[in-house]
Amino acid sequence: MTELIRTSPSVLLAEKTARATTTRRPPFRVILKQHWMLYAMLLPALILLALFHFYPIWGVLIAFKDYSPVKGILDSPWVGLDNFRRFFESQNAWPIIRNTLFIAIGKIFFVQLAALVFALMLNEVRIRIFKRAIQTATTLPHFLSWVIIGGIMVQILSTTGVVNRVIGLLGIAPIRFLGRPDIFPWTLIFSEVWKEFGFAAVIYLAALTAINPELYEAAAVDGAGRFGRLFHITLPGIRPTIVLMACLSLGSVLNAGFEQVLVLYNPVVYRTGDIIDTFVFRVGLVGQGGMPDYGLGAAVGLLKSGIGFFLILLSYWLADRFANYRIF
Repeated sequence: MTELIRTSPSVLLAEKTARATTTRRPPFRVILKQHWMLYAMLLPALILLALFHFYPIWGVLIAFKDYSPVKGILDSPWVGLDNFRRFFESQNAWPIIRNTLFIAIGKIFFVQLAALVFALMLNEVRIRIFKRAIQTATTLPHFLSWVIIGGIMVQILSTTGVVNRVIGLLGIAPIRFLGRPDIFPWTLIFSEVWKEFGFAAVIYLAALTAINPELYEAAAVDGAGRFGRLFHITLPGIRPTIVLMACLSLGSVLNAGFEQVLVLYNPVVYRTGDIIDTFVFRVGLVGQGGMPDYGLGAAVGLLKSGIGFFLILLSYWLADRFANYRIF
């Protein structure tokens, strides 16, 4: 009889309600009183986020107005989508979009490829001191500003620089790496590879450490050589990481590297080296032959931000779909 009472629906519902009451989350004022120091530490970051990220958002109105610094944002005349129309009707629109996509995609592809190959090669090194020295030397350029790297590149790649001197020993005429429109985009791509491949390889090296060493021992016993173990154990073992990095890289398709291009380019190579970010900087802030065109610069910047936001959402959806990776 006692068992029937305990298993009756009303008794079970009462017990479930009692447990929910006892485990109910305390009100926020209680949590705040217990952990107020943590919230106080979070407050400066929230203030900086509000001042420098959320508050400036209302400035996107400039993209829809004929902005005048004298009149201000609110009093400047409304022009709607006229600034966007002017950009797409100009002769600079499609070359700039083409340059941005070519340089950005080239950087993503070659940086990830070089990082993957370097990680696989470094993983085969058994001398720990040598391995750490090589990894440190290749990772260091990532932490240097493009102002420093750009100055080094200008000296190395000039017609009298080290690269052209070595080329001259082979009987080849000096190459103007920073002055030829057909070569300049490739100069940007491979200088980015030199700067970033060591740091990008850290992720692949971490993924390689997760592979069970017993798999290599079993494959060696079965007669698999070095390349056999590479293609049948190593690459399948890090395939989720490769797919993940490829998916997440999609969000950077429109980021061709503003600082790098700004430091290295010049009017001679605008035809193939000018990207969306440098166009916005030159037209919207510096101006071309007159006052800066704030409305046009803001419109192009807003267009890039909107497309970039969509690409980021798409990249995380692809990462969740093909690599089972999600943030939330």
